[in-house]
Amino acid sequence: MKKKLIYLFTLFAAISACSDEFTEQPAIGALSDAAVQNEDGVELLLIGAYSTLDGIRNNLSGNGFAASGDNWWFDVIADDAHKGSTDGDQADLFEMEVYNWTTGNPYVLGKWSSIFAGVNRANAVISLISSIEDADLTGKLAEARFLRGHFNFELQRIYGNVPYISEENYANTEFNQPNPGPIWDQIEADFQFAMDNLPATQEQSGRPTSWAAQTYLGKVHLQQSDWAAAFDLLEDVINNGPYSLNAEFLDNFISSGENSSESVFAIQFTADTGQSFNGNIGGVLNFPNPGPFGSCCGFYQPSQDLVNAFQTDEDGLPLLDTFNAAGNDVANDYGIEDEDAFTPHTGPLDPRLDYTVGRRGIDYNGYGTFPGHSWIRATFADISGPYLPAKNVYQSGDTDNQGTGAWGQQHSGINYNIIRFADVLLMGAEAAVELNDLASALTWVNMVRNRAKSMSYVQNEAGDADAANYVIEPYTSFADQAFARKAVRHERRLELGMEGHRLFDLRRWGNGVEVINEYIANESRTIENFGTKANAFEAKHDLLPIPLSAIDLSGGVLEQNPGF
Repeated sequence: MKKKLIYLFTLFAAISACSDEFTEQPAIGALSDAAVQNEDGVELLLIGAYSTLDGIRNNLSGNGFAASGDNWWFDVIADDAHKGSTDGDQADLFEMEVYNWTTGNPYVLGKWSSIFAGVNRANAVISLISSIEDADLTGKLAEARFLRGHFNFELQRIYGNVPYISEENYANTEFNQPNPGPIWDQIEADFQFAMDNLPATQEQSGRPTSWAAQTYLGKVHLQQSDWAAAFDLLEDVINNGPYSLNAEFLDNFISSGENSSESVFAIQFTADTGQSFNGNIGGVLNFPNPGPFGSCCGFYQPSQDLVNAFQTDEDGLPLLDTFNAAGNDVANDYGIEDEDAFTPHTGPLDPRLDYTVGRRGIDYNGYGTFPGHSWIRATFADISGPYLPAKNVYQSGDTDNQGTGAWGQQHSGINYNIIRFADVLLMGAEAAVELNDLASALTWVNMVRNRAKSMSYVQNEAGDADAANYVIEPYTSFADQAFARKAVRHERRLELGMEGHRLFDLRRWGNGVEVINEYIANESRTIENFGTKANAFEAKHDLLPIPLSAIDLSGGVLEQNPGF
């Protein structure tokens, strides 16, 4: 078994002072210089920096769930998911879902504060290393700069122009530094340093490698639409890196598949025999309510729009242009109680659907057939819809991923793959399309589709047949660049749905206003109230606003995003 880097809460608490303010001073100030100015001190502070990946234990203000490292609630802003539960539970997130954002929304502040805590802790490590003589700490420095690159990348793509906090000024706070423009150059420099100085392999799972840094650098270039640079980096990772697809799609979401050849960089969650604080605390809301194990709270429900995307034609190819056409919805039981008759969809479907979404009449993660509305917390007057999340909910029998006790069982130990190899293939394919290299794009997309074709499918309750009419085949060709672009973008949604990527994809493609407003209209065919409660998605929604508290404290130093 690989040694796994565990981000211990107790260790974090030992090196961090507590505060109710997001202006917390850096972790290095919690101990004397003499106590940490050595290799052991560097390692302690570095683990403290790793612990911020999940966001939660460092959320210093705003909403704690907003800090979740898996970015689940950004799917709620996009077209993959509804908030879930009743409209009134986590009302601040409901406001985000219906595009009624304000600069004072606690979700806006919660994410901001947690990510800057990560930047701060990475900088504490970098600063400490600079003060230590007669020790080769280049590898630790590269890890710290990788983490800083990750946190700054999150800030840049979520909020746009943000203050850049370096190791030289990290004792300052984010609101007393200006935000004149993008910080892409600084992000790229961190990942380049990490790429040049990290080892190709790590003894402990959870620490980044040079290959992970190279992948992330490619992702950074992709987010800027720098296609050539992204392609060169990602092609090398695909052809020469240590990664490969798991034989089973499901292995990315169960304990036995953690830190596999498909995992490029992951948050290392663990569960134990109690209310584990090393589990995914940010995702505790996202379990069926009551569901098969009497959990809380019924959040993060997939949209009808996402479910429709998994439809295929008789040849096993996606309905790229017609999956959301009126009269073409996948059959759903919205408005139908358990005791009322319902027939699941009989048309052809991509088999990844039922590993991504729980739907009535189909086995749900090995717990038996999903019975319908009794596993949904929301009423039909709420806008949550009829589906359940599947990827973030552990499979039946996967006790290694499950805590115990009240709330404990929802502190899931399932790792969250920030980047996995299927994502790398599809990022490479995206860059290839934009460079008109359709052959590479076709090859890489079909690697993903062929895995989906050859994997085990969800079975019926008797276990003697497929649970639905699963039909999937690879593409035979990409006729032109426009078709290839459409195919690659759709494939990302199918493969990575409910993994926190969708909103950032739409932002990169620049089509969020069109896609999300179409989503509102289409989704209203299933959930009529959604159309009456949701506002139009506007260009300003391509970024979150800078939190009001930061703007106020800056005294005019920070500039707000346009439209807010």
